[in-house]
Amino acid sequence: MTSYSMINSIESTSYDYEMLIEKLKIELSKFGLTSNQSKVFLFLEKSGPSTATQASKSLKIPRTETYHLLTNLQNRGIVLASFQHPIKFTALPLNKAIGVLINAEKERVKQLEYQEKNLVELWSAIPGYDIKQDYVKDGKFQMLQGINQMTGKIGDMIDNTKKSLQILASEKDFMKFYHSGFLEKIEVLEAESQLISSSSKNTPYIFKGKLKDKAKKMPLKIKEELCFIIKDDDELLLFMTAPSKPSQDIFAMWTDSLSMVYTLKLLFGYIWSNSRYFS
Repeated sequence: MTSYSMINSIESTSYDYEMLIEKLKIELSKFGLTSNQSKVFLFLEKSGPSTATQASKSLKIPRTETYHLLTNLQNRGIVLASFQHPIKFTALPLNKAIGVLINAEKERVKQLEYQEKNLVELWSAIPGYDIKQDYVKDGKFQMLQGINQMTGKIGDMIDNTKKSLQILASEKDFMKFYHSGFLEKIEVLEAESQLISSSSKNTPYIFKGKLKDKAKKMPLKIKEELCFIIKDDDELLLFMTAPSKPSQDIFAMWTDSLSMVYTLKLLFGYIWSNSRYFS
């Protein structure tokens, strides 16, 4: 193997590793872990017992923040600490950690169900107001934060698409869509679908089957931070933060304002006409 081939092989392996870690972080976010909490947990799971300083240096996370993350993971019951000095932290095996997080989520849901009865009783005890409500005609909007809210809204938009779906997103965003199963749903949509991505030569494989004729590579001059989804020309989901932000810090705005939908549809059409299909 030539030096050039070896370098390519190493880069490919490193890229695959990063993609796997990113996929694990996305999955763990569904159990309430932030991006950095997942990084620390996965580091301990693979590296074995480590001090906070070792974790901080390896992950390039400030030491103070690392201690905070470790404390949070201990409180969740998926990281243990030793009595020795310096303290060493150990992660539970992934399968056991998932079990602990699931049980905690079940308890939280039970508490919510119990509180629901009290809330309904309280609400029923409040007299109603005889005030005529004006119907909102000029469009509505909703602010969304965090990967869970985003995932639910995107899934709902795809499931209810009747005529057309347009998505413009970065490579990183489309990888999230791929691992979340959204692209599989889009592939079987009978509605017209158009996808524009900044994907590099390493990721066109995600646009397989019927998606191959629906996806184009955006021009390099378009910023990767731009990400939005248009459904049936009557709904728009516009991401307000860059994809590099931690999952819990991602903001997006959903709206059914026809003027905003129309404006972004025009932008999408312009970029689509200046993009090319993946070779």
